[in-house]
Amino acid sequence: MLKFPPLARGRFLERRNRFLAFSEVGGDAHPVFVPNSGRLEELLVPGARVFLKDRRTLPGKTHYELVLVEKGGVLVGVDSRMPPRILEEAVMEGKVFKGYRPGRREPALGDGRVDLLLEKGRGKTAWVETKSVNLVEDGVALFPDAPTTRGTRHVEALRRLVEGGGEAHVVFVVQRTDARVFSPFEARDPAFTRALRAAREAGVGVWAFCCAVSLQGIELEGEIPVIL
Repeated sequence: MLKFPPLARGRFLERRNRFLAFSEVGGDAHPVFVPNSGRLEELLVPGARVFLKDRRTLPGKTHYELVLVEKGGVLVGVDSRMPPRILEEAVMEGKVFKGYRPGRREPALGDGRVDLLLEKGRGKTAWVETKSVNLVEDGVALFPDAPTTRGTRHVEALRRLVEGGGEAHVVFVVQRTDARVFSPFEARDPAFTRALRAAREAGVGVWAFCCAVSLQGIELEGEIPVIL
């Protein structure tokens, strides 16, 4: 489990821009760093219960960092930087990609980078891109919640790698427990959906996993089906 530091409880007030919000903690309004560029409209509603990391001893203008949001009694992780670490830990523990071990982080691929390079014996490698999923509707985990040209480029790069004889995977890390299946959110980003379908047809592995989330930490849990 990736452990959290002790978290402060707060009440969400408003989001000013992609990375800045305000939450009430201890009766006062505080600036909060939002480590996620997605819309998060279904989660970040006024009055939502949030759980925050204290940043007041660090440089910068924000006092806290958003870690979890409670939605309908479900804790949801919102830090989009977490999925590579969550997956890396699961690989090390043998939960997923058995027989592989974590290699380089953020290896260069084409004009960009992907999250992880996994290694196996005899020089075999697998290139893995993770995506953070926070949105669930009627049991369906959906990504992206806003158009992502960067995400589309990642998927297309992995497709080209596989077409050239390599091994590549996209792993959707659902930072909550209440999803039954995963599907790309075609209405929000048809280009990403088309790219993901083409990638899987070319042989890119497409996986989705829910996470066990608590106030103490987060870890990869069960695999869920992917519907494209």
